[in-house]
Amino acid sequence: MTCSACSNHVEKFLKNKEGIIDVSVNLVLGQALIYYEDNMSIETLGDYINQSGYKYGGIANEKEEKEQGQKKIDLIVLSIILILIMYISMAHMIHLPVIPFLDKMKHPMNYGISLGLLTIPYLIYGKDIIIAGIKNLIHQSPNMDTLITLGVLVSYLYSFVNIIFIGLGNNQQVENLYFESVCMMIFFIKLGRYIDKNSKEKTKEAIKELVKVTPEDALRKTKEGEKKVTIDEVKVGDILIVKAGMKVAVDGEIVKGSAHFDESFITGESIPRKKQKGDKIVAGSIDYDGIVEYKALKIGPKSTISEMVHLVLEASNSKMPISRIADKVSSFFVPIVLIIAMLTGGICLILGNPLNDSLIRMVTVLVVACPCALGLATPLAIVVSIGTLAKKNILVKSSETLEIASHIDTIIFDKTGTLTYGKLKINKLYNYSNDNEKELLNKIANIESNSTHPIAKAFEKWKTSTRNVIEYKEYPGMGISAKIENKKYTLGNSKILKQINNPYKEEEKKLSNDGNSLIYVLEDNHIIGLIGVKDKIREEAKITIKKLKKLGYKIIMLTGDNEITAQIIGKELSLDEIIANVMPSEKTQYIKKLQTQGKKVIMIGDGINDAPSLATANIGISFKSSTDIAANSSNVIMTNDKLEGILTFLSMGKKTLKNIKQNLFWAFFYNLLMIPIAMGLWKEIGLEINPMIATISMMLSSLCVVFNALRLKK
Repeated sequence: MTCSACSNHVEKFLKNKEGIIDVSVNLVLGQALIYYEDNMSIETLGDYINQSGYKYGGIANEKEEKEQGQKKIDLIVLSIILILIMYISMAHMIHLPVIPFLDKMKHPMNYGISLGLLTIPYLIYGKDIIIAGIKNLIHQSPNMDTLITLGVLVSYLYSFVNIIFIGLGNNQQVENLYFESVCMMIFFIKLGRYIDKNSKEKTKEAIKELVKVTPEDALRKTKEGEKKVTIDEVKVGDILIVKAGMKVAVDGEIVKGSAHFDESFITGESIPRKKQKGDKIVAGSIDYDGIVEYKALKIGPKSTISEMVHLVLEASNSKMPISRIADKVSSFFVPIVLIIAMLTGGICLILGNPLNDSLIRMVTVLVVACPCALGLATPLAIVVSIGTLAKKNILVKSSETLEIASHIDTIIFDKTGTLTYGKLKINKLYNYSNDNEKELLNKIANIESNSTHPIAKAFEKWKTSTRNVIEYKEYPGMGISAKIENKKYTLGNSKILKQINNPYKEEEKKLSNDGNSLIYVLEDNHIIGLIGVKDKIREEAKITIKKLKKLGYKIIMLTGDNEITAQIIGKELSLDEIIANVMPSEKTQYIKKLQTQGKKVIMIGDGINDAPSLATANIGISFKSSTDIAANSSNVIMTNDKLEGILTFLSMGKKTLKNIKQNLFWAFFYNLLMIPIAMGLWKEIGLEINPMIATISMMLSSLCVVFNALRLKK
């Protein structure tokens, strides 16, 4: 299936078959979800799909697609042949050296046969388009394939007939060959579909990657001790064990112990949350600093990860199909042209014209109305736009995305790793010690290097020299301590102060209000430092959001992070709306709510937790540094990790749709102008053309579309 007309036809066709209760056809995944009565077999369903004019590929996920590599090679080979074809047919027009034995004027037969033979690989390569075009015409559901098929067949067959005339001595028919238009049309259509196919495969990969978040094994507590089991062996109610550095196997509730858990793939929050007895933990989250026993509560399809997989699939199914303008008009354009051509030939005969003249008049109408320009209008603009954006480090996965971009009115940002860098850094240091700042930070870095807590990463770059750290200890929920050069250093939050007088409460308040995580530094129970650590806002975030708001977009932040941090960042960036403490399912619900209000939404995120919302939004945007699942669930990837690329993408989306409309206008204007001339309606005032002139005008209309599309490169 290549367009919404295809998926709509398959859905309608299957729904009309006896025994089928309901059908939902997914264009993106190339799948149909079918509810059917018990007395029907899978083989019958497969036959129905084949009868609809499309190919039944078996049960979903039964086999992997391995054709894309070969298609890439085919496109490279055919692009080389296309260059040769264009050189043979156009060298004399642009004053390039002509190949002697293929000279159009001196050796018309050689010229015609060579182009005819070089076109055959394109007909073979495009046979799926031709077969689909004919089948859709038979099933009375013409689409883009029907338009292309008509253009290809009329162009090739008429050229082939003219080679016969050349062989019979009518060398003037060499001007009526247009094999190159056949090749151009098939090549660009297939190139566009190759890009779309890659997008569909990425969507499938995204679902597979999401499942890989959870570990394959778990530690189960038994009477004999710990036992390693596979996830499939875990049952609801089992007591499982997770240790520092391990992933939680299934959703559960802690029954013994406490630890900090990194749930950033679910919540988006950069700092791990402390969990203790009675708290729920999620499969795939990482235990940073403790041993915990937990009861298995949700396994298999009921788990949080499975629910996220369901959300991605559901969003993919419910995406509003964007019909290409050419598809909308194809249902009446093709039959109208055929009727006009036949009427022209018939009326000519009735009026007493010779059979030969009547046929030439009919062929002239078909040739002049050959929808080459119409067929190229959309895919060529898309290919140029996607290629131009790629050079600007913006990868767009599907053609529909560019069309949707022109209708966007709401932009939603995740916080961590999107508006911020997603990496904790030292924001402020109050140094009350006798050491200089560099020396103090070096001591802290050496102690923190023993910790698995994410805050430790904020000090990594300060470990410029190694110190002898002894008697290292961790105090869950409070901090850590160790000795360096016979002095005891304690690092942690305000809980480590205990009975110590704290004269720095004003500084603490200031850091907290600025969204920092606090670290007190004690040397032999004396405060020698206070550090604020936080995730920094991206440098380009403020200017990008300011420009987006100026263009009229509503800007929202949707994050799993805490309310205080979210409000601080939101106010600093002057966002229109700030929503914090939301789970992945709540993010998708919020986006769906906006969509029911008629909003067209872009979601920008980078974590696994963003995957469902990226898939639910009209357009999902992620970064190269994003997790695989986020990148694969999105429609657009910023490969340079710069937010300002959003402005370029939105601008190109509007320009692309405008360019496509211009192309379609000129394609139709050309037909409205030339078809009456081809019919001979303006013969009395001297406006009359033959198939040769029709060929030239048809080629000029295609070139107009090509050159207009190439303007997008600027």
